[in-house]
Amino acid sequence: MRIKYDLFRRAAFALIFVGLCVRVSGQEVDLVKYVNTLQGTNSTWDLSYGNTYPTTGLPFGMHFWSAQTGKNGDGWKYQYTAKTIRGFQQVHQCSPWMNDYAVFSLMPGTGKLAVREEERALAFSHANETAKPHYYSVKFDNGIRTEMSPTERGAHFRFSFPKDNAFLILDGYVKNSHVKIIPGERKIIGWVDNGRFVPQNFRNYFVMIFDQPFQAYGTWENKEGKINSASTSDEGLGEGAYLQFKPGAVVQVRVASSYISPEQAALTLQQELGPHKKFEQTRDAAFKRWNTLLNRVRVEGDNEKDKATFYSCLFRANLFSRQFFELKADGKPYYFSPYDGKVHDGYMYTDNGFWDTFRSQFPLSNILHPAQQGRYMQALLNAQQECGWLPSWSNPGETGGMVGNHSISLLADAWSKGIRTFDPAKALGAYLHEVTNKGPWGGANGREGFKPYFDLGFVPYPDYHESTAKTLEYAYDDFCAYQLAKTTGNTFYQKVFERQMMNYQFVFDSSTGFMRGKKNDGTWLPDFDPIEWGGPFTEGNAWHYTWSVFHDVQGLVDLMGGEKAFAAKLDSLFTMHSRFKVGTYGQTIHEMKEMVLAEMGQYAHGNQPVQHAPYLYNYVGQPWKAQKQVREIMTRLYNATENGFPGDEDQGGMSSWYVLSALGIYSVCPGTDQYVIGSPLFKKATITLENGKKFVIDARNNSTDHVYIRSALLNGKEHTHNWINYGTIMEGGVLQFEMSDKPAHERGTQDGDKPFSISKAEKR
Repeated sequence: MRIKYDLFRRAAFALIFVGLCVRVSGQEVDLVKYVNTLQGTNSTWDLSYGNTYPTTGLPFGMHFWSAQTGKNGDGWKYQYTAKTIRGFQQVHQCSPWMNDYAVFSLMPGTGKLAVREEERALAFSHANETAKPHYYSVKFDNGIRTEMSPTERGAHFRFSFPKDNAFLILDGYVKNSHVKIIPGERKIIGWVDNGRFVPQNFRNYFVMIFDQPFQAYGTWENKEGKINSASTSDEGLGEGAYLQFKPGAVVQVRVASSYISPEQAALTLQQELGPHKKFEQTRDAAFKRWNTLLNRVRVEGDNEKDKATFYSCLFRANLFSRQFFELKADGKPYYFSPYDGKVHDGYMYTDNGFWDTFRSQFPLSNILHPAQQGRYMQALLNAQQECGWLPSWSNPGETGGMVGNHSISLLADAWSKGIRTFDPAKALGAYLHEVTNKGPWGGANGREGFKPYFDLGFVPYPDYHESTAKTLEYAYDDFCAYQLAKTTGNTFYQKVFERQMMNYQFVFDSSTGFMRGKKNDGTWLPDFDPIEWGGPFTEGNAWHYTWSVFHDVQGLVDLMGGEKAFAAKLDSLFTMHSRFKVGTYGQTIHEMKEMVLAEMGQYAHGNQPVQHAPYLYNYVGQPWKAQKQVREIMTRLYNATENGFPGDEDQGGMSSWYVLSALGIYSVCPGTDQYVIGSPLFKKATITLENGKKFVIDARNNSTDHVYIRSALLNGKEHTHNWINYGTIMEGGVLQFEMSDKPAHERGTQDGDKPFSISKAEKR
């Protein structure tokens, strides 16, 4: 009976596959309805459920917009528990720990004029709030309604006032600003220059056009709150403006801004908002942009909450890195460089910490946006020319945040997936400069400890903070350089990085079975405790970093004594206690709390170093354990509410982990063309690729308890591998799973079924 069933199943599958080869333009459905931009906003500095704000913006837009509940300059722009809103900001912040730049805000008021942020704040209720990607609306308790919808580099506002005095307050935020009111044109122009990681000549030039005449106006400064009635221009620290309209007015405001010039800001407003006389036109255009993108990944299933989580995460996976280029009158791109302060032709992208995003967000974008990713890779090399260093964390200029030189991961991953828009020799040359010098900014700008890393094979502690984490990250990055060199026939760079990519071995202690801190004389740090955070590790402990050998899991298996020992230790990661020692942090940091709240042993999904760990069962012949753990993480630790994430969302990094995992795949080792298989969350998912083809993940009999893959077919043929190639996805087709409530102990257990490891690849 089983033989007949399989023959029938394959025949039916063949018919489905043939049908999919015919390109049919299916009708879009409303998927924006599932997105909640308040996801993850119930966060504080000491406990993160995402550390997000309700972003209103277009995919990868140059500017976003958000309601502001926090003080000017506070990284926590919007906190769900807040009772009042102080303004509606143009925002760019990719992390509260990095803060924002180029910020200004508008805020309505009624009754008596109040300009200072704490005085103008208005009470609101979430019951009167709508938070969607294309549209944010709130009706304040005093009756004022604010609505906003975005364009790429601007926004359209509508303020509806009750029958009382009507004011709009423009706040110049922190640092210097300039405002000029032009009553006869119903216009305000100006600039702000706030931001930490920007050139000295950095300015954000804005223009605002109002559809109602001004009854009164003036300027003010936000330190003392001094008001200059009837003044039309001012410049200085925190300068702003106010406008008064007739009582009960409904005021539309069209806003655009530019880093290049006031003239470009005016051109951008005409390009993006010129035809939009009505607010609804902007709102509907923004809805279409988002809905078209979300429809490119159609999931099917009975659980509406899972769909809300999926599409809320897919939304956040498509925000960063933001476009930093603008369009000339002829439509050609150019940009103000946040690195050298000059204007260049071409594309630029920024606002991303690669330590957070190389693992998931870029591998997802390579599937959904290969053309944009091609432009992005060239922009990385442009940034290196303008900055002198490859970016590690841009905000918008280089900050050097975190550890590792992960630009090379992005470049190698793109190349391995056929995105070849850049000169690999230039990329490798830029990387060589990166890893043989220490830059002036942060731990990830250049390579801290590069001399002992090269001479000893590891970065010693306490000579260098977070030394073991750096050793592991450096070894992976060197693998990426090795891969890029090897695939492009560059034997010089291949030989340079061939030895160093194996340096992870020098910080593994076989007597304890953990990665450890090592002194420069080659001895281990004393008093080792694997649950102790900090010291030689970055935002984690030995339980987290021991698995950070993305490129050579087989090598790590060998160090641990074989597959059984490896799997047993991996079991312990998820099943042991969640206690911790604060170590060199000296206090409990939010990542520690989040690990405890997850109740998954020492597995700390709230931070990046260990997020790939559940997929490692695929490397030791126990894929069913990966399937179980991945599904549990998705269902227990994610949702679409204000408590939606088990830690910082991090520029799409955590959201992309969820999106990929919900599709049933994950990129354990960016820099290769493989996605490792997990357990798909939905009964069916259809990805419409940029080339017009469709890739379908069809998980039959999928349910909350049917989390195990019993068997798989790829385009009608048996698929036992625990991975799938990028090229296979991009060609379109069907990956069909038979799901079960019982583990399949025979499937995916052969040596050829295991994903890539460099030590295995080199032996072949």
